[in-house]
Amino acid sequence: METRNFKLDTEWNVLHYPYKPNGFGILVIGDERSFVNDNSCFWTQNEGKHILLKQLKEAGYTIFYSNLYGRNWGSPKAVNHAKHLNHHIQRNEILNDKIHIIAEGMGALAALKLLQQADFPIRSMLLINPILSLRFHLEQEKEHKFFYKKLLAELADAYEIRKSNLEECLPEEKEICNYGTVVPLNIVYVLSSGNRALKQSVLLDELSAKWKHEDIAISICYMVPDKLSELPVQAVDFFQQHERFL
Repeated sequence: METRNFKLDTEWNVLHYPYKPNGFGILVIGDERSFVNDNSCFWTQNEGKHILLKQLKEAGYTIFYSNLYGRNWGSPKAVNHAKHLNHHIQRNEILNDKIHIIAEGMGALAALKLLQQADFPIRSMLLINPILSLRFHLEQEKEHKFFYKKLLAELADAYEIRKSNLEECLPEEKEICNYGTVVPLNIVYVLSSGNRALKQSVLLDELSAKWKHEDIAISICYMVPDKLSELPVQAVDFFQQHERFL
């Protein structure tokens, strides 16, 4: 059995078994397009993600992720479900208790909140085109009225807050630079003209200057789409660097 889809509470989840297990697990937290249902998932349907998944399995990683309430935008219930899923996997699979995390886009919001959980042991974290600040993302979307209204509706649903006072009621965000001394972080931006990652990279430029000044070891890689095939090799190399001490 290479893949197992299963339901935990109300959400569908999927577990991908490696060809030759190395004893380490990877929790994936997907972007807005990500989904898991009873017999399929985004990472097996999307060509690029499927290639990454295949190479991670070939390297020995056990990979698991959840539908996570759809477009959750890092909501508390999504973070809690990710913790519940990890605990479930740790109870039922033979894995090192410190896991790697891959988070993409919106998924970075939940991943960064997991770093604040004292009972959630993380070995390393790879962020791909991450949204590092929900408030910054909201501000950027204001110039696109249709998408902004849609985003407000999704946030109101995810956080269970009235749309009329959403911006005032969103929780305060912990500055990402505070995470760099806790868990090894690698940020990859795949840039193409006009996409959201390019806008978020403006924020990253500001943050990286601060990290450099404060000597915080967060690695950053900018990648053009033509080089995307190199991502699986970089991911495996990054994870293996942080497996020397169990």
